[in-house]
This record gives sequence, structure tokens and C-alpha cells, in this order.
Amino acid sequence: MLVLVAPGQGAQTPGFLTPWLELPGAADRVAAWSDAIGLDLVHYGTQADADAIRDTAVAQPLLVAAGILSAAALGAYCFADAAGPEIVPGAVAGHSVGEITAAAFAGILDDTAALRLVRKRGLAMADAAAVTETGMAALLGGDPDVTLLHLEKLGLTPANINGAGQIVAAGTLEQLAALNEDKPEGVRKVVALKVAGAFHTRHMAPAVETLAAAATELTPADPRVTYVSNKDGQTVASGAEVLERLVGQVANPVRWDLCMETFGKLGVTALVEVCPGGTLTGLAKRALPGVKTLALKTPADLDAARELIAEASTPAADAAGA
Repeated sequence: MLVLVAPGQGAQTPGFLTPWLELPGAADRVAAWSDAIGLDLVHYGTQADADAIRDTAVAQPLLVAAGILSAAALGAYCFADAAGPEIVPGAVAGHSVGEITAAAFAGILDDTAALRLVRKRGLAMADAAAVTETGMAALLGGDPDVTLLHLEKLGLTPANINGAGQIVAAGTLEQLAALNEDKPEGVRKVVALKVAGAFHTRHMAPAVETLAAAATELTPADPRVTYVSNKDGQTVASGAEVLERLVGQVANPVRWDLCMETFGKLGVTALVEVCPGGTLTGLAKRALPGVKTLALKTPADLDAARELIAEASTPAADAAGA
């Protein structure tokens, strides 16, 4: 069984979209998205420097565009012009803003609606982040219970509980500086993330209101494949509920650890992370032993991904072919 996953903010690097735009029709598709949302995704994905794509209002739509583009190139079934053989994942999920990408994978939102929603999300979260200087840092290693108590003592929020020995703290720059000076017992490293705010915390409350208003303009469909929510790792069968969760999650913690627990319960045997892949496959390698993983970084990874997927047909697909 295959799970298709999409990374969150911080996975972007300068020029990462360049090789994908060389695929047939890709440049035209991204140009159309750029016109639809009023942001030059081609420029930011190919020419902009690290500081420019660190901007929340840029990074978020850029990540969703890259995820949809790479999934279509892979052959994800929900895109009418997907390349290659049809691929139907057993489940989909996304980390943070990657949940909007996953909503497109599941057919809850079409690609243009997903890009328009994430554009509004990015702008709203950038505005919220500008109110107070905040940020995020990943803590590697240590006992989760000890770490969570220590973060509470420092006034920090565990914004992402990622499993595999990783928790991401979020708060003011002063609180993060205190964390660097006073790490929780057992934590071997604190790594500042390439984000411009304390996402998934109370600091993002103003963005929730903006996103809620934007959501009223959408008509979500129910997911066509199993959708795993990063709010609590639960599967969600209603498109309206998925949209409601997408609104609330900007100010609520991401529980990727619980998503991976659900992948295990669903019997996942293969995990493919769309472009710019790497972060979620790294977590899966540590938390889901025996599950084969592959990250789509460039189109050169597509053939290997298809081979992996061919080995991981779902029981439902096997039964349908019997």
C-alpha cells in the first residue's frame, strides 16, 4: 500500500523547481497558476535566492505548486493530464501547508483552488508573523515527555510533534534564544528552521479568521482516497471537515507522529514524498521500519518512484484485478 505525502515549509531551496519545468507542459501549467494567484511561481522557483523564498507568502504557494506538479508527473490519478500510468495511492497526507497539497491529491480541491487557498494562507500568516518577531527550531533527540515539559517552562509551543525523536518548538525569538542556552535534557541539537514565524501557535490566530473567510468561497469534494489529517492522525472522509481542519491547523500543532502511527495501522508498505522531498522520508525511515521510502527531488527520481509503487499495490487494487 502506497501513501503519498507532501512536505511543509522549510523544504524549499533556491532553484528547486527548475528541472521540473523542463517536463512537457509543466512551464505552461505553472505560468497559468501564477496568473491565477498573482505570484510569479516560475521566477521564485528558478531564480530567487534563499531569502526571497523564505518569505511565507512565497514559500507556501511555491511548495504546493511543486507538490502538485511532481505528483502529476508521477501519474497521480486525480490530475486529468497526469503523465505516465495511473497511480492511485492508498492514502495521502501532508505536513503543515502540505495538507493543502494532499487535499489536491485526494480530489478535495482542484489544483487552482488549492493554489488560491494557499496564496491567501501564506499572505495571512505572513501578516500575522509580522506582528511579533517569532520563529521555530527543531529539537533532535531526547525524551518527548521531558522535552514538552521543558518547552512549557520556557513559554514555547510544541508546534510540530514529528515523531522519530523530533519536536519543533515555536515562539518569540527571545524564547528561542533561551532554548539555545538551556536545552532539554537528552536533546543533542537545536536547529533553527527556515521559516519566518511561529506557525501552528497562538501567534497565527489572526490568519485563522482570514482563512475561514476564504474557505466559504470553496466547495470541497469528499476525498477519493484515504485522507490522513495532521491535526490528530485521524482519517477524514468529509471534504467539508478537511477544509475546516485546514483552516484551524495554522494555529494548532502538527501531529505528524500520529499520522505515521496511522500509516502503520493502515498497512502502508511504501511512502513517496513529492517535491521538494526529503524531510518526511527521513522521519519515516526512523519511525516506520520496513516501509520503503522515496523522495521526489528531481524528475530523475520518477522512474524509481514508479518502480517502488508497482511493488506496493494496495489490497483493494489486487482484489479489483482478481
